[in-house]
Parts: sequence; structure tokens; C-alpha cells
Amino acid sequence: MLSANPRSRVRPASGAAAGYRRILLVGGTSEIGLAILGSLGLSADTEVLLAGRDAERMTAAAGSLPARIKALSYDATAPEAAEALVEAAFADGPVDLVISAAGVLTPQDQMDAAPDRAAALIQTNFTSHVTTLLDVARRMRSVSTGTIVVLSSVAAVRPRRANFVYGAAKAGLDAFARGLADSLDSSGVRVLLVRPGFVIGRMTAGMKPAPLATTPAQVGAAVAAGLAGSASVVWVPASLRPFAVAMRLIPRPVWRRMRS
Repeated sequence: MLSANPRSRVRPASGAAAGYRRILLVGGTSEIGLAILGSLGLSADTEVLLAGRDAERMTAAAGSLPARIKALSYDATAPEAAEALVEAAFADGPVDLVISAAGVLTPQDQMDAAPDRAAALIQTNFTSHVTTLLDVARRMRSVSTGTIVVLSSVAAVRPRRANFVYGAAKAGLDAFARGLADSLDSSGVRVLLVRPGFVIGRMTAGMKPAPLATTPAQVGAAVAAGLAGSASVVWVPASLRPFAVAMRLIPRPVWRRMRS
């Protein structure tokens, strides 16, 4: 068990963390995932499970969260890792909230030169979420309660030539999350799909921010607000939604010329 930060509790927006006694963050060092946790107003009684490969960074993250933190070893690139992770996470009882945030952003030219890197991206950004969340959903359905947060992207709306493998993986994940939500209708289990735009952070370091760029903190606050309400989809920023509609209407010859 990692040590928890003893600082006083930060109140959640509109009771965002109410009822979450055990939380699993898949992608335990994800900037966005940690920002979501930071926006929930966790209490010292909340147990947070951080699942990832980098134990040192997860230990560092534990110091920023006012909760009981436990690190679970998890490698999203390993196909067999999902079953062991979910088994470990649910071993001590139900998990109330699962945040599925594992992801990598590999430059398209690197994947063009080494297709195995594309396979690793797809495994991390799509396949690992599917295998993990199907098991999570089954367990939550059996007790008729639980919430799943899935981090998609505006890139899922229409993949661009500059990062079309990444966009394809996110499009698959977005479709999966919508289908999972439909399959869980009336089960007592909720799915919240999150579609951020360009997020300025560690993953996008060195890249020119796109229009309507946001930050991990802004995504975290928007997700916390979404969890406190009844939303099924959260766009970050909210103004990204009409922009995404316009993206679909751009003629393909014009879209092909858009490099960034």
C-alpha cells in the first residue's frame, strides 16, 4: 500500500465523488486520469487503485491524492494482463468507479516505418480497454451498480492523415464505449464517454496545440461535473461538439490536404 497524502479533503463538485469507495484508474500515471481523480474530492476513506507499469511514477502520484492508494502492476501492451488486473482489483470487493485511461500517442511516421509500433498502439489504445472493460462490466452488472469512464478523443470523429492509426484506434474505442453503454442499459451500471480535444500535456509535448486545446485539469473538472450529473458523453471543451459536427462535413479532398 502506498502512503496517502495527509492534507485536508478537497470537496467534490456537486458531490462528484459521492458513493465511490473504491476506484480503479487503468493507466495509473495518465495525466488526464490523475486529473480526474484530483477533481473528484476524494476522502481519506476512498481506496484508489493505480494500475500501470511505472511503479516510481505511481508512487509519486500517490502523494498528490488524499486517499488510500494501492499500486497494481499492469502492462496494457500484454494481451493477457487484463484478466489478472481485473481479478486483483475486485479481489477485495466491488469497484465503484473504473477510469479507463491507458494510452500512447506514437507519431504516424514512426508507425509507417515500423508497423509493430502501430500494433502496440492499437493494443494499448483499443484492445486493452475492450478486454478490461468487458470483464469490469460483467462484474458490475452482477451487483447492479458501478460507473465506467472511457477516455476517447475528438480524433475518433474523423481520423486525420497526420495520425490516422491513432484516430482509428480511438474511433474503435469510441464505438465500443457506446455499444457497452447500450448493453448495460437498465443494468444499474453507467458508462461516461469523454471526448477531449487536443490536450496540452506530457503526451503532446513538442506538438503545436490545435484549436480549442485544453489541459488535463480542465478535462478532470469536466469529467467530475459529468459524473455529478447525468451526462452520458462529455466533450472537453463543450464548444468542441459543434466543431466535431463541422469536421464530418468537410469534403474529403479538402480533408486530405489538412496535415495537422
